[in-house]
Amino acid sequence: MKNNIGILKSTLFLLVIFSALAVVLVAFTLTSCGNNSKQEDSKVVAEQHNDAKFDNAKESDADFLVAAAAINLEEIQLGELAQRKGTMAEVKQLGKMMETEHSKVLKDEQALASKKQITIPGMLTDNGKDAYKKLMDKTGKDFDKAYCDMMVDGHKNAITKFEKASADATDPDIKTWAASVLPGLRAHLDHAITCQAKSK
Repeated sequence: MKNNIGILKSTLFLLVIFSALAVVLVAFTLTSCGNNSKQEDSKVVAEQHNDAKFDNAKESDADFLVAAAAINLEEIQLGELAQRKGTMAEVKQLGKMMETEHSKVLKDEQALASKKQITIPGMLTDNGKDAYKKLMDKTGKDFDKAYCDMMVDGHKNAITKFEKASADATDPDIKTWAASVLPGLRAHLDHAITCQAKSK
């Protein structure tokens, strides 16, 4: 009887040890996986969803909406940052304009993308995160100048994309939307150029 109790105690002890080891091993595995996995770029994810759904013509329209969403998300985030970190009144005002107006454009775009069953990014892309980090590392006048420079370059790039879509998009609604956004982008560029001149 004593032998049986001894064997039972030994078996229970071993079970407890093995269970504890299993828990540690699972926790270690999950932690390792979490550390090694990098969140995939929201732009890439959206493009992959659209590639699987559309033919070449519609895919081109979808790619434009993906790029437009990436631009809007970046301008909103950088605009919020400019309001916090900018030292010049013009930089803070430009940041507020970017946040307010690109938020409205993004809202309209989200409705359009939903109607067309096109997937667009819902968070900053890797390029947007890089731009945000680059600005976060700057302070004072260096920040003001870097932000204004980014707004000039970013809006020149955006205008090129929107002009192309307003002429070449195959979907008439997307073509009309792209054309409707262009006047605002051109006004933003004018403000950004003025801000850039004052930041030098």
